[in-house]
Amino acid sequence: MTDKLKIGEQEITNRFFTGTGKHSNDSIIPQLVHESGIEVVTVALRRVDLTSPEENILHHIPKGCILLPNTSGARNAEEAVRIARLARACGCGDWIKIEVIRDNKYLLPDNYETAKAAEMLVKEGFVVLPYVSPDLMVAKDLENAGVAAVMPLGAPIGTNRGLQTKEMVRILIDEINLPIIVDAGIGRPSEAAEAMEMGAAAVLANTAVATALDPVNMAKAFSMAVEAGRRAYLSGLGPIKTEAEASSPLTGFLS
Repeated sequence: MTDKLKIGEQEITNRFFTGTGKHSNDSIIPQLVHESGIEVVTVALRRVDLTSPEENILHHIPKGCILLPNTSGARNAEEAVRIARLARACGCGDWIKIEVIRDNKYLLPDNYETAKAAEMLVKEGFVVLPYVSPDLMVAKDLENAGVAAVMPLGAPIGTNRGLQTKEMVRILIDEINLPIIVDAGIGRPSEAAEAMEMGAAAVLANTAVATALDPVNMAKAFSMAVEAGRRAYLSGLGPIKTEAEASSPLTGFLS
């Protein structure tokens, strides 16, 4: 099945994206990426240390992957823009995932500051993927600003609670003419498949993979689930009914 996701000028086959945080050992990342066929990997710029090969997370990301730096740690639009510019200057490319978080308890994104940063960075030629709470009006503003995709959370970061924002995400899928990439909170491959069955363009999961007993196998499971969910969506799911309906006619052939 030829079904590629286009973001910016890039065409992507594998719609499961992953992060690089929380792994007990970063050396597992190349195997994880290889076994699951992951093409997009996000990394916090604060983990990029060009002066120390041992501590530089970029050394563990296989060549050929699309690098998606994120602005983790930014507390307002100005900080997010500064981090994005640093990422570009460090050779991390033009893709940027905007994260602006001031809430220390639930780590919910600041949609207002995120939208401000997105507008500025789009004008500077970045391929902008903003991480937001799923709000239709904010998503429309981001679409009008020229972002490449919108990344609504499924549940608070790192909780593995699943698709708690399902109905809000569904509205974005229905109303926004951009790829909707469900990010944060997805804990199980089945939940990733559910998001894809709704019509999400991709799913990003980090904690669910990194905290699994077997991260490599879990990444592969997520990749397979995302593909299954996408195939189901493209196939057209059957209608849900309140009453039973026999698969075969209930005629009395023995009478």
